[in-house]
Formats: sequence, structure tokens, C-alpha cells
Amino acid sequence: MSLSIRNQLSGTVTSVAEGEAMATVRVRLAGGGGELTAAVTRDAVRELGLREGSEVRALVKATEVALATGPVAGVSIRNQLPGTVAGVSTGEAMAAVKVTVAGGELTAAITADACAELGLAEGSSVVALIKSTEVALATA
Repeated sequence: MSLSIRNQLSGTVTSVAEGEAMATVRVRLAGGGGELTAAVTRDAVRELGLREGSEVRALVKATEVALATGPVAGVSIRNQLPGTVAGVSTGEAMAAVKVTVAGGELTAAITADACAELGLAEGSSVVALIKSTEVALATA
């Protein structure tokens, strides 16, 4: 199956915490990468057979990746992945920012104004922010 979602990071499930309807799944990213948390339904956990040690791909739309110039405190966003800008493509309204993070590469679709205000350019240090509810998981 081909997907339009560019952001696909491989990893291994380290824990699954189930609630009444939803579960949080922690994933250690491949290549010594950081950890990512996904909030998915309990049904998805069962249907995908997710458990500690499961190999997964974390999928995130580029429009769901925010960027900051450093770690952000006091927010509910669970996933803060430090990285380096690998490239910037800017149009009149939007910019596509490629970020190298431990475990792979992410693309963030942000406004051109935000890109300019943050001074993003190749080599810039950034933190990719992703809400756990915006992380989908796939198995092989």
C-alpha cells in the first residue's frame, strides 16, 4: 500500500497502557532514536496485536508537525523530538521544512511567515512537536 503520509518512522513498542476506550503506546525509534507516544483506540491495539516488542511504523502527516527553536515546557504535547533542519522549501503561503531527527527524517508543513519568524534554514536546530493523538501506527 502506498500512502501520502511522508513522515514514517520505524520503531519498537516499549509499552502499552490501556484505558477504557483509548491506549497510549510508547515507541522507541529505530537507530537509537528517541521515544514517541501514540494515542490510539483499544480496538487498534488489539487489531494490530500491539505489545511490548512489536515492530511498528509511526505515521504523522506533515501538517501535524509543529516546530520550535528549543524544547517547550508547560504544554501537553508529549512528543518533542530534537533535530536539525535538512532543507526548507518556501512558497508564498507555506513552507515544507525537512528535519533530521534520531530515527529518520520528518517534514513539517508550516506557514511561510512562521518559517521566516523562526529564522529556519538548513543547519538550524529545532524541536519537532507532535501531539500523541496525531500519531498513527502501522504494522508490517
